Amino acid sequence: MWLDVAVSAPAHSQVGGLLTYCTDLPAQVGHLVRVPFGKREVLGVVWRVHSQAPSHLAQSAVKNVAAVLDGVSPLSPHWLQLVQFTAQYYQRAIGEVALAALPPQLRDLTPVQLARRLKKQSASDASLKAALASPWPLSEQQTQVLAQMAKAPGPFLIHGATGSGKTEVYLQAVARCLAEDPEAQALMMVPEINLTPQLEERVKARFGDEGVVSMHSGMTGPQRLKSWLAAHNGSARIVLGTRMSIFASMPKLKWIVVDEEHDASYKQQEGARYSARDLAIYRARLEGAKVILGSATPSLESWHQSRPAEEGGRYVRLQMPARIGAGKLPFVRRVDMNHQPRKTVLSAPLIAAIQERVAKGEQSMLLLNRRGYAPVLHCADCDWKSECAHCSAFRVFHKIDRTLRCHHCGFTERVPRACPACGNADIAPMGRGTEQLEEHLAELLVDVKRPDGQAVRVMRIDADSTKLKGALEAQLAGVHSGEVDVLVGTQMIAKGHDFRRITLVAAINPDGALFSSDFRAPERLFALLMQAGGRAGRDAAQSASSEMWVQTFHPAHPLFEALKKHDYPAFAEQQLKERLEAGLPPSSFQALIRCDARMQAVAQAFLNHGHAQLQSLAQDDADVAAMMAEVSVFPAVPMSIQRVANVERAQMLLESTSRSSLHKVLDLLQGCLHASRTDPAHKGLIRWLVDVDPLAI
Repeated sequence: MWLDVAVSAPAHSQVGGLLTYCTDLPAQVGHLVRVPFGKREVLGVVWRVHSQAPSHLAQSAVKNVAAVLDGVSPLSPHWLQLVQFTAQYYQRAIGEVALAALPPQLRDLTPVQLARRLKKQSASDASLKAALASPWPLSEQQTQVLAQMAKAPGPFLIHGATGSGKTEVYLQAVARCLAEDPEAQALMMVPEINLTPQLEERVKARFGDEGVVSMHSGMTGPQRLKSWLAAHNGSARIVLGTRMSIFASMPKLKWIVVDEEHDASYKQQEGARYSARDLAIYRARLEGAKVILGSATPSLESWHQSRPAEEGGRYVRLQMPARIGAGKLPFVRRVDMNHQPRKTVLSAPLIAAIQERVAKGEQSMLLLNRRGYAPVLHCADCDWKSECAHCSAFRVFHKIDRTLRCHHCGFTERVPRACPACGNADIAPMGRGTEQLEEHLAELLVDVKRPDGQAVRVMRIDADSTKLKGALEAQLAGVHSGEVDVLVGTQMIAKGHDFRRITLVAAINPDGALFSSDFRAPERLFALLMQAGGRAGRDAAQSASSEMWVQTFHPAHPLFEALKKHDYPAFAEQQLKERLEAGLPPSSFQALIRCDARMQAVAQAFLNHGHAQLQSLAQDDADVAAMMAEVSVFPAVPMSIQRVANVERAQMLLESTSRSSLHKVLDLLQGCLHASRTDPAHKGLIRWLVDVDPLAI
């Protein structure tokens, strides 16, 4: 018997297809096998089975399968199809996608060790069954949304205000599905790891510990394997996870929930650059499952897809505009920083408002999406700045440990005592980050007391303060318990968290994204501010007095006008109108070819050479010429941060109104790049990759 097996190899290695092996062992399509690959023995997935040797093979060159992991039931045809679609659409190798989707520990276990693990699996779901029989109260709005979902196949886009009870709708939809089918499984996804424990706690409180597992990259190898096996054999009825969980092997999948569906974290930024949100739509159609996308600020692509069916919409839009308990959305105040003294960090009215909240025993949250103390150290005498020696970026000043740290390559040095260029001892920080804001607030509030007479406590939550295991959970617990009076942080604190005591949220410096060259920047800023504002007044009793402050030099900007009215539909329609007029997504489709090399000239020349070869093909082939006529290929240019860790980076943009033509041209271009990679003219080439539907250009 001959098997076509998918093994892990990067797409640019040209070993990206299926490899053929022979075996006398019983094996089926979807079985996991161990096979020789070079000098190693690796894990593979059986993709096809042949009773006779394929005609193109020299039988003497075919190697034998080392082992079949028959303790694990075969992966389902739907799972294989999902992986195959992902590999084709995102221009990667099947084996690379398939093996990345499996828990890493599977690659290292022998069949005997795996059998031992399988014996430990528990299939008890008694607490889940008891929970499914328990009724839970619903608001009228939630009841209506659930009724609409029962009548239609979907996909569903829930546009619900922050605090409107979207999570309860997800839980009820999942509960009803699992109650109707004793074998059904549900997948609930969140964009970031730090939101998984919060959802897990709520789901387990509802459904019990048995039958509920998590999947995210922060778990240990054994934990990930245990969760994967539980989902694969059906003992896990509910899987909670980040983007990687879209590939969980769930043979009885009936519901998929994508919470905060607008979040960029659903787009993988390494290897196969897939969108877990888009794959959720595809997988639901494949499995015959229902899917919910939920957000207070849906992505413009999803909003566009949820327009009326007669206008071409494919999703069912469900509205949840009211907060639970008749709570009100925060009142938005704009502070015109043009009228504030120069170099003002926090305006006097905002400081007074924070002091007032502290005196009442309420909490405030300040959002500044820049970590560190200051983004740059600067010498006024010679204009030296703290540039990174290895990247085309500045190193950030971290005052806590007196270091200059590059957030791109990690290069870290102690802060110099004097300017390295001219010796001036007076080097100063430029700009501000969360560390500086935390310090500044502590100084401003030093004389303010809490209602119990204690000093005000200011806490910072960002990627630096949450490095240690358990640090984030401990900090969030402090916020929930009321130990913290003022919370300072980056976008980490702006989404998904249910802070019941926060009544004031302030965005400190949001203007940078208003005039960015990235056409998605306004969409991201509006979503961030709406999500941040949604942390205020989540307790209905305090919602009437909740506020969101925005310090800006452009208070009359249309984005802030829409924010003040909490009018996402108006903002979305205005943005979509601009994009459609400019021929930008969602009215067109894009792909980036990105290239890494030792020199910028080599990276650009390699991409441009591939384009030139493509044009030569078009001259000789009318079909290729017809495809090329529908696709715009722009010359290669340096990336916005063109050097990272001494690697030069360039990119080439392809754009088309035809998704089909774009992918056909990408296939041809990939062939041209593979053919020219060994050309001596491209010495110094490291790698290239394709990013389909990129979120940043």
